Parts: sequence; C-alpha cells; structure tokens
Amino acid sequence: MMEGAPTYLPNPVEPLAGTAAWQAFAEAARRADRSGGTLRVLEAAGLSVDLSTQAQSPELLAAGSALLAARDFDACRERLLEGGIANCTENRAAWHTALRAEEPPGRVAGRIVAERDRVRAFVRHLDAEGRFHSVVHIGIGGSDWGPKLVVSALGYAGTRRQLRFVSNIDGHAIEAGLIGLDPQHTLVVVSSKSFTTTETMHNAQCALQWLREAGIADPWSHVVAVTANPEAAQRMGVAPDRIFTFWDWAGGRYSVWSAIGLPIALALGAEALDGLLQGAAAMDEHFAQAPLEHNAPVQLALTGLANRNVFGYPSVNIAPYDARLLHLVSYLQQLEMESLGKSVDLEGRPVTLPTGPIVWGMPGTDGQHTFFQWLHQGPEGAPVDFIICREADHPYPEHHRLLVANCLAQREALLRGKPASALEAEVAAKESDPARAAWLARHKAHPGGRPSSLIVLPRLTAHAMGALLALYEHKVFVQGVVWGINPFDQWGVEYGKVLATGIAKELSGDAAGEGHDPSTAYWVGQWRGRK
Repeated sequence: MMEGAPTYLPNPVEPLAGTAAWQAFAEAARRADRSGGTLRVLEAAGLSVDLSTQAQSPELLAAGSALLAARDFDACRERLLEGGIANCTENRAAWHTALRAEEPPGRVAGRIVAERDRVRAFVRHLDAEGRFHSVVHIGIGGSDWGPKLVVSALGYAGTRRQLRFVSNIDGHAIEAGLIGLDPQHTLVVVSSKSFTTTETMHNAQCALQWLREAGIADPWSHVVAVTANPEAAQRMGVAPDRIFTFWDWAGGRYSVWSAIGLPIALALGAEALDGLLQGAAAMDEHFAQAPLEHNAPVQLALTGLANRNVFGYPSVNIAPYDARLLHLVSYLQQLEMESLGKSVDLEGRPVTLPTGPIVWGMPGTDGQHTFFQWLHQGPEGAPVDFIICREADHPYPEHHRLLVANCLAQREALLRGKPASALEAEVAAKESDPARAAWLARHKAHPGGRPSSLIVLPRLTAHAMGALLALYEHKVFVQGVVWGINPFDQWGVEYGKVLATGIAKELSGDAAGEGHDPSTAYWVGQWRGRK
C-alpha cells in the first residue's frame, strides 16, 4: 500500500487496468452481443430498466461479477449501507441511505427521526397559519438541484406556495428571485451544508436587506436555515427553532433526503417528501439484496464501465422523455461528474483508466431537434439513457402516444442504423441520376450499433422519483468502487473556491494581485476597484 494511504482501507486497491479481472471483463465486453437481439429488462423498486441494446452475454455477466469480487464490492457496499468510512479522504461515512430508511439505523435513528418530525411540524404550522404565500429558496449545488428538480417535476401543475430558487452569485438571480413578491408574505429558506458558501451567504444578505427595506420589523421571523453547521446559522441571526439540521456524513449532492428537502414539503406537502424517501428506500433495499445479475444499479454501472473504458465513449446522454424532468440532467451532471471526475485512486496514484464520463442532455423531444443529429451520425456518438413514464398525468392521450413513439423510435434508430446500401433503392426512386442517388445515400446513412438504456417509470410520482435518483446514486457508487476512487469528495471544487476568495479581495482593492497568469492578471486589473 502506498505510503500515506488510509489504513482503514480493507485491502490495497490495485491499479484497475492491470488487473486480471479487468482484462477479463474488457475482453468479454468486446466479444459480447451488441445487436440488441436479446431482451434484457431488470425490475427494481417499481422501475423497469431495459439494457437490451447494451453489450450482453453470459460471459460478460460472469466477468462483471468477478470484477466486483476482485474490487471487494460486497465489503464496500456493506460499509456504505452500515455507515462505515466510505468517504476516506474526509474520514467519514456517506450515509445518505440512513436518511431515507423507514426505520433509520440505531445509532443515528433518534436524530434523523427528530429532524423529520421537526420539518413536518413546521410545515403543518405554516399551513395552519397561512402567513407565507411565497418561498424564496437560497442555496447552490446539492442544496439546490435536488429540491428544484423535485418541485418543478411534481409541482408542474401548481404548488401550495409559490417557490423561487436562487443559486447563482450573479445579481440578476437574486433580483429575479425577489422581484414582484410581497415581503410581508414571503419566507426565505437559506440552505447550505457549511453555512459559509459564498453565493448562498451573499444572496441571503440581499434577501434580508430586501425584507428590512420593506419595513419588516423582525426580518429573521421570515428566515429559516437548513445546514450541517447550526452554530454558524445562529451567529448569522437565525433563531434556533428555525434551524433545521443534517450531518457531515450526508454529502451535499446526496442531501435531498435530509432537511434539505424542506422546500419540497412547503411546495407539495409533507406526503410528497415522504413518498420521495420511500421510493429511494425501496431502491436501497433492491441494491442491498438483489442478486448481482438482477441488480439494476450494479448492471447499469457495469454497462457504463464497458461503454467508457472498453468501447471508448467519453460521454453519456440523458434523454428524459418527460418535460417535467427539465432539471434532471443538471442534477445528474453534479451527481456523476462531481463524484466520478477524479484522476487519482484511493491510494493517491494516477488512475490507469478514464473515470467519469461527461453527462449532458435535455428532455425529449426537444433533444431530437437539437443534438440527436450528432447522436445518430456523428463519428463518436454517445450512449443514451432514455427515461419515460408508462402512464401520463395529463388529459391528452394522443400526446403521450406520440411521445412514447418518438422515444422508442429514436432508440431503435440508434441501434439499427441504416447503411447506404439499404438507402440507395429508396433514393433512386426519387433521383433519376444513379451517381447522385448513391452519393445522397451516403449522406443519409446511419451507422447504428449505438448503445442505450431505457428506464421506464410507472408514472411520475414522488415514489418513482425517489427510486430513480437512488438508482443513479448507487450506479455512481459501484463505478467508484471499480475505478478505485472516492465518489464522495470534491477537492477540485474546493481549490477554485480558495482562488475566488483571493481574487475577490484583489478586485475590491483589499489585496495586491500577484502570482497570476498573464490573462488573469490583466482582467483583475481591468475590474479592480470598480463599484
């Protein structure tokens, strides 16, 4: 084991590329069937996960299980689910599964249940009081994407209160978040794990000033905080009974299951938050108990590893065929790219294979008119995760039929393709010149053979949403185990924050700028001292 490596790692983590288990997996993937000729659908927590058009074979299935065994997956999963040190670089658990368990684990049960009860009691109190008609939620990253996704998806047809989400330090964001609201009837929710996040703290101060300027005698009576640092919230001025807590073992991008979900309950009712937790807990149970060959997060992860490291795809496209899932791509971008964008393994050595792919996309059918051309005919292409609901919640059945048709058709087209030889007769029927017909057929040809997964929700309920998000969480964890990296830290983000703090002081004239590259130094000089 490398000097300085964490002593609590159960076994040395070998560089992945050189292991016999990886080489056997990669060889099995190369030999696997990629024609989509065999139906392969996994059922998990009410979701159907169709991997039929991904590489598959009995040999690959066995090699995947052997790879997981070689990477000590069972012990890693147990450590995650039982609150062991899963986040080794910060020496703490990553116990988000405890937050959504119906009966949380004993050593944290009291705190979790108490905070759940506080959140729900607070929402009932506000409902009975009828005082706040609008909520401005201030947070960024993991404190923002989860609640924003759930509220926009499940509250598409209306919410109990008007909710506005403010995240960016760009002043236009807080201006848009406050404009047109009645301060007398507006509640401000400030969510930050550390309660030191620059964007959140500055936006919170703007909201407080807005309340003061409106003549609110006690602006703090309009403010609640959600944080893992309640002392900092109290120092800021938030009343203790208005501070909802979670804990350092719940990472920001995994925190929607905690009191960070307060905006969900305020907008949709506590039952929506409860349904979200129940759906995630059902996926946790599946992840913990389902045999590996039928375990949806595990198989989705292994499929992603083959696509990234065997077939060489640098990105994965997320295509939710549901307009309500507008923010799902951004949520998954943070979950996957912040978790898996690592260049050293647990031992501190450079990784020997590329890790997390680029995650991108937008809802279908908009994506078909935006980037699907590249997916079909671009030389690289990308695997696609298609996501759709079996049943719609609107009164327009023909719309849903066309939505499903487009989803299935795009997936089939990516798989089947259409060679120029098959197109020549079609084109020749419209073109009298054979040479032009052959030339045009080459332009219209689709290579095909492009992998995708199809995830089908019964309908877009809180339970289904919770299961979907937990599915991706566990997929990311499995990939982290195989790559031998820590999916629960984000040191790259932290470094940028440090640099920004110093540059902000330089821009205000409180510090001398030095040590910058020429471009940064030039632009610091351009903005220095401006009001």
